[in-house]
Amino acid sequence: MTEATRASGANTRGRIDPDRDWAQAVAFDRAHLWHPYAAADGSAPVWPVASADGVRITLADGRRLIDGMSSWWAAIHGYNHPVLNRAARGQLGRMAHVMFGGLTHGPAVDLGRRLVELTPAPLEKVFFCDSGSVAVEVAIKMAIQYWQARGQPAKHRLLALRGGYHGDTLAAMSVCDPVTGMHRLFAGLVPQQIFAPQPACRFKDPWDPSAIDEFARLIAAHKDELAAVILEPIVQGAGGMWFYHPEYLRAVRALCDAHGVLLIADEIATGFGRTGRLLACDHAAVAPDILCLGKALTGGYMTLAATLTTAEIAGTIGRGDAGCLMHGPTFMANPLACAVAVASIDLLMAGDWQALVRGIEGQMVRELEACSGLAAVRDVRVLGAIGVVETHVPLDLHALTTRFVEAGVWLRPFGRLVYLMPPYVIKPRDLSALTRAIARVLSEA
Repeated sequence: MTEATRASGANTRGRIDPDRDWAQAVAFDRAHLWHPYAAADGSAPVWPVASADGVRITLADGRRLIDGMSSWWAAIHGYNHPVLNRAARGQLGRMAHVMFGGLTHGPAVDLGRRLVELTPAPLEKVFFCDSGSVAVEVAIKMAIQYWQARGQPAKHRLLALRGGYHGDTLAAMSVCDPVTGMHRLFAGLVPQQIFAPQPACRFKDPWDPSAIDEFARLIAAHKDELAAVILEPIVQGAGGMWFYHPEYLRAVRALCDAHGVLLIADEIATGFGRTGRLLACDHAAVAPDILCLGKALTGGYMTLAATLTTAEIAGTIGRGDAGCLMHGPTFMANPLACAVAVASIDLLMAGDWQALVRGIEGQMVRELEACSGLAAVRDVRVLGAIGVVETHVPLDLHALTTRFVEAGVWLRPFGRLVYLMPPYVIKPRDLSALTRAIARVLSEA
């Protein structure tokens, strides 16, 4: 036991008894556990969770919070869902894991079949990954190896959009916004990519053809060194929660075809219905050359992602010097995760998820309008099951999160954004509690 642990009185062994030991557990957490995007000194507030069910998170002190985040956009069916629980238990009785190198199993085959059926026709090769960031790494490797195998190794850079976010690993960081993104500290250390301006034409505004001009100039100027364009279709997520026009995406697809550049669509946040279409690419009726999926893939139960591509790209990579894609995660196609993902997809497709998302969208449009008149608010925007309130100045993350917890909701703002991505199963009264909390907290801030 370390000196810090002894000083905190935190027990390092045994199971925590929620009725007696949560104070010690939090003390241990502050002394030893490093949370995402937080200092390691334990200064950031944390709230211990005892359980979660439906759209509610139950804290150790008995308070129940309505979840507006879907645990970073993944728990689309809510928590503790009996169908997903049953899938996990059933697979656990057979095998929790087996390596995917040289072996295969039913859950991977079942999941692969569903992904091929649900995605655009050219995408028929599925590479399973550990997480969304890794799915982006794999997509970038696919693009680079493809051009190497075609004898064009100079095509190794990426064209990305400002305001974008693609993950926290090295290559993924390189295609995040280089100035306002959370990875600017690594400038000069990650690969140097090319960036087009953030799409200026909003999703529901009339299309302005000039919005694509600078992108068109850049792809034409750099086509000989570009392996791929990478973007988040229609919705830029953690980089700013910005919704842009489908015609922009159509124009990007056409320009990629015209200049011999692959198109990577990062649908990790938008896939599985979040924008009102199964894939955000469906808003523009385009198919990418490489597609990244994650987050909601398992309904938020465990980490799993997938990178899909065409037979032509996969075959070309296989004919290259390496003879294979140079990537192979230890837990690739984990059977437990795949089985839950199959159950999650089947659950989604068996229900009227479109109606649920339309209902959430309509209610958020009506109720978040109350925020438009607040002095602190710059913009309010809604698309599908995504609601965003943007403020004029950056928010105090810890102070606002605490205020939201006190109001009985779980929301985690970032930058100048308070946003909602609730589970699709949320009831209108619970969604109203979330929208009222946003309006009240921002009016008092």
